[in-house]
Amino acid sequence: MSAKVLVVDDEENIVFLVETALQVQGFSTQSAGTGRDAIALVGDFRPDLIVLDVMLPDTDGFTLLQRLRSAGCQTPVIFLTARDETAARVHGLTIGGDDYMVKPFAVAELVARVRLSLRRVGSGDTSRTLRCADLELDEGAHRVTRSGHVVSLSPTEYALLQYLLVNAGRVVSRAQILDQVWQYDFGGESSVVDTFISYLRRKIDHIEPKLIHTIRGIGYCLREHP
Repeated sequence: MSAKVLVVDDEENIVFLVETALQVQGFSTQSAGTGRDAIALVGDFRPDLIVLDVMLPDTDGFTLLQRLRSAGCQTPVIFLTARDETAARVHGLTIGGDDYMVKPFAVAELVARVRLSLRRVGSGDTSRTLRCADLELDEGAHRVTRSGHVVSLSPTEYALLQYLLVNAGRVVSRAQILDQVWQYDFGGESSVVDTFISYLRRKIDHIEPKLIHTIRGIGYCLREHP
């Protein structure tokens, strides 16, 4: 079955361009022009990914995403916005967005980023189990456990943990994490990485041994021993 993408934007020309490009590439799409309609479609359409405008007539995309995440919706979200400030990008990713594109944008690039985000949440084409101590990430099942207990992660948290596990025992810099997990260059801005590391620590490092270690002045390392 084709992946389903919900396009949320009140500009009809943008919706037409994005939906047409996605449909040509085999995606199934629906659209909404308001936050209220988007919430209804998330339940009815059950999209695999949401393309979300930040400025909507009845709300803003950041608030809408926070509402969806609070309701337990972990569907990947790509923000569309006219705001190009670093602070806005970092905020959008920190609250749970998975990617961020500034208008005007190339439709072909958006389609490529849709594919990338969908791959990151797991397409079932890998079957490795990554381990560190009692922490396990099953790529085939897209499942994370710590001491046998299932850990619920957002798509971005999962991608970050996967990258740390692939590089277990090695120190990775914030710049490397930004490049591999977010594919973004924030001009040295690394607060989004620190924020998501803190999210992971709350979920997997609330028991001993602590696995995520800060290497001062460099970055982070996932390993059993300090």
